[in-house]
Amino acid sequence: MFIFSCYTGLAYVDAAKLTKDAIIKDGDGTTWIMMDRTKTGVMANIPLLPQAEKIIDKYNDHPKVLITGRLLPLISNQKVNAYLKEISVLCGITKELTHHCARHTFATTVTLSNGAPIETVSKMLGHSSLKSTQHYAKVLDKKVAYDMKKLTGVLK
Repeated sequence: MFIFSCYTGLAYVDAAKLTKDAIIKDGDGTTWIMMDRTKTGVMANIPLLPQAEKIIDKYNDHPKVLITGRLLPLISNQKVNAYLKEISVLCGITKELTHHCARHTFATTVTLSNGAPIETVSKMLGHSSLKSTQHYAKVLDKKVAYDMKKLTGVLK
């Protein structure tokens, strides 16, 4: 669930309740997650990246998935966070890892750092205001350099 959320931006509660009904394929062949966010009730429309689709496919025949009708086998948020803590200790990671870090990773590393506009990221995260997204959007030096190189090309 953690890695899936790194590629979708879904909060634990939303990833946990995800069913096939929320997966929609549009006329162009793009697969989307379309669901109301639990916290805000705002619709989150997220095009599925190939990595997220592979995770769904991997667990398609998992016994927990078959029994619950969810797309991913569920463990509690508390247990996910406990496992992440164990992993961080084993890997020497000093940052406190929680499932919420996956949502932050999607917002910063996966989308904003790769040129996605903050308005697009905000919509995918299901935020009710752009101000909510700005919490995730601390400007990274890499992104500033990329944007300025792009601007330099335009101004030549």
